[in-house]
Amino acid sequence: MTQQATSIHGSIVALVTPMHNDGSVDWDALKKLVEWHIEQGTHSIVAVGTTGESATLDVEEHAQVIEAVIKAAAGRIPIIAGTGANSTREAIELTETARKLGADAALLVTPYYNKPTQEGLYQHYKAVAEAVDLPQILYNVPGRTGVDMHNDTVIRLADVDRIVGIKDATGDLNRGHDLINRLDQKIAVYSGDDATAYRLILLGAQGNISVTANVAPGVMSQVCEAAKVGNREQAEQAEQLNNSIAVLHQILFCESNPIPVKWALSDMGLIGTGIRLPLTVLAESYQPQVHQALLDSGVIVR
Repeated sequence: MTQQATSIHGSIVALVTPMHNDGSVDWDALKKLVEWHIEQGTHSIVAVGTTGESATLDVEEHAQVIEAVIKAAAGRIPIIAGTGANSTREAIELTETARKLGADAALLVTPYYNKPTQEGLYQHYKAVAEAVDLPQILYNVPGRTGVDMHNDTVIRLADVDRIVGIKDATGDLNRGHDLINRLDQKIAVYSGDDATAYRLILLGAQGNISVTANVAPGVMSQVCEAAKVGNREQAEQAEQLNNSIAVLHQILFCESNPIPVKWALSDMGLIGTGIRLPLTVLAESYQPQVHQALLDSGVIVR
């Protein structure tokens, strides 16, 4: 496994992009979130991924958020830039921008909506990797994109220079285990499903790119660290820690991500309630449930 892949491990927060009520980016809140995550033990940050509302930030804002996160982190933990697009040319441009800004790696979601074939996926990722000198992590999340990158395609891409990992957000442990075994550490595997993440790490994954870590960074960091050790005692500890926040894994998807997690962070007093259309503030009917989950998990106290 490459040095770049092994340096990115553990709890990797898919960071929200804080916004004011008018939808503009709250730069002060973003800087404070980065500092809080570093203090809480988060191992790495994804800037402008799905949870960061990449779909509604324009190109200039996309670059500005990446730059702001890199500057706030100041080299203390790796910063991964979300640079995926359903146009290969656009993905190359975004990834090159991330490289110039000083990102440690890029996370590229499978091209959404246009439903490329497996060969199209291979050629897409190969083209980006050949064009930009930056470590790149594949991202498969068929529930959001409408396209599923098969394990066979990932195995092919593992031989492409600069591709160092994959975020598997399928939640299918059998499939993830198969991928880990067949890759044989050629590239890293990261979970993209909080509910099953610690179990995939026990099977050999390097970490978890997490939504839950936005609100429970300390516990999620401990879960990943314990699971990575992998012995019986640490595996039991990982399970116990995960159980303490399992309610969050579920409730933070009661509406489309990042609607619930942004409301949760506003309930915690860390950000405002701003979010961009077509996403809307969490429905009032769900707000008491999310608040109760934060209480039950110990994220906030009465």
